[in-house]
Amino acid sequence: MQTPKVSRPMFPKGYVDKPVSFLDWEWVTEQMTSSENYWISSVRPDGRPHVVPRWGAFMDNKLYYDGSPGTRHSRNIIGNPHVSLHLESGYKVVIMEGISRPADKPSPEFAERLSKAMTKKYADQGYSPEPNQWDEGGLYVFTPRQCLAWTTFYENPTKFTFEEE
Repeated sequence: MQTPKVSRPMFPKGYVDKPVSFLDWEWVTEQMTSSENYWISSVRPDGRPHVVPRWGAFMDNKLYYDGSPGTRHSRNIIGNPHVSLHLESGYKVVIMEGISRPADKPSPEFAERLSKAMTKKYADQGYSPEPNQWDEGGLYVFTPRQCLAWTTFYENPTKFTFEEE
């Protein structure tokens, strides 16, 4: 994935009138990599929103997470892959929009990296996936299209956008 374009989000007058800095993508990457919980919002077939926390690993500028194909979230993204994702903090904010889809069977090398990343984060919660866990499916990949992020809302709100692949 290419480096994102950096700009300022659009806000109504009076919200962020004199920002002083931008965040860099490395800061967002660190937040995404270190987070344990990712909140993903999808849309039900009747248009109602559905939000669910997921465990995952942010690798190569994408979030990889797993789950049963029978879950509401998984069924939603088959019909409409456009989702929003955010982290838990309301102070160190990362909000992404993008596409979430079932991932192809990972290569043995990537499955090993993913297994190690997930085990490092979630072993104390009782989750240590084996590299072959996703051979038959159940792995999803979220690809960001845009991201809003800030550490101090009125000082450094930053918008990152990605070109379509």
